[in-house]
Amino acid sequence: MEPRIVRLEQLTRKEAWERIQSGVVKLAVIPTGSIEQHLTHLAMIHDIQSACMVAEDVAERVYPSALVAVPINAGISEHHMEFRFGSITMKPPAFQAALWDACDSFIRHGIENILILNGHGGNIAPMEGSVNQYRRYFQKNIHFRSYWDFVPKEAANRWLDTKSVPGHAQEYETSMALYMFPENARMDEIAHSDDAGVRAATAEKGEALYNAMIEPLTEFVKAIIDGREQAELTGL
Repeated sequence: MEPRIVRLEQLTRKEAWERIQSGVVKLAVIPTGSIEQHLTHLAMIHDIQSACMVAEDVAERVYPSALVAVPINAGISEHHMEFRFGSITMKPPAFQAALWDACDSFIRHGIENILILNGHGGNIAPMEGSVNQYRRYFQKNIHFRSYWDFVPKEAANRWLDTKSVPGHAQEYETSMALYMFPENARMDEIAHSDDAGVRAATAEKGEALYNAMIEPLTEFVKAIIDGREQAELTGL
C-alpha cells in the first residue's frame, strides 16, 4: 500500500509526477506564516507551524487529492522588528514574488487549483491586494485564506472569554498552541502573564476551536477540488 504522504518534499520525483499525471491530485496547498515574536510565552514558529499542521491535516482528510508544498516560513513582519528578538521579516514584494514562483511551479506541472493557507495576520492585506493578479495572469483557481477564517463565530463566542480570533499570542493562539504543539508554550510565562486572555487559554479550548475550524475548512477544500468553489476575479 502506498504511504499516505501529503508533503511534496517527502515524495520522490517519480511519486509526485505519477500522482499528478494520473489526475488524482487536484489541489496544491501552500502554507504561509512567519517567524516572529509571540510575546514571551509562545515560540516564534507558531504562525507557520500552525498553518503547516492544518494544511497537512486537511490534505490527509482529502487524500490523495491534495499536495502540501514546502512552506514559505518567513512572512511580512516588519511591525514586530521593534522587539528584541522580533522577527525574520520579508518585504511585501519579496514575499509576493516567492508565492508567485511557487504557484507558477505547480501550475507548470499541471495543477489547476491552489490554496495559499495563511497563518500570519501581517500577510493578509498585501496578499488580498495582489492575489487577484495571480488569478488573472495564470488563469487558474487560486485562493488565499487564513485558517482562522473558518472558525465559526458561535464557536469563538462559546469557547473564548475574549471572543476574539485570532489576536496575537492571545487567548485563541495560545489555546491552539497548547493543543497542537504544547512543547512550544512556556507555561510559567502563561501563568504569570499580565493579560487575562492569555491566562484563560487552555488546551481544551484549543481542541474545541481546532475541531470547529477543520471541518468547514475541509469542506471548502473539497469544494475547490470538485469545482464548486471558483475564485472570482475582482477589480478592473
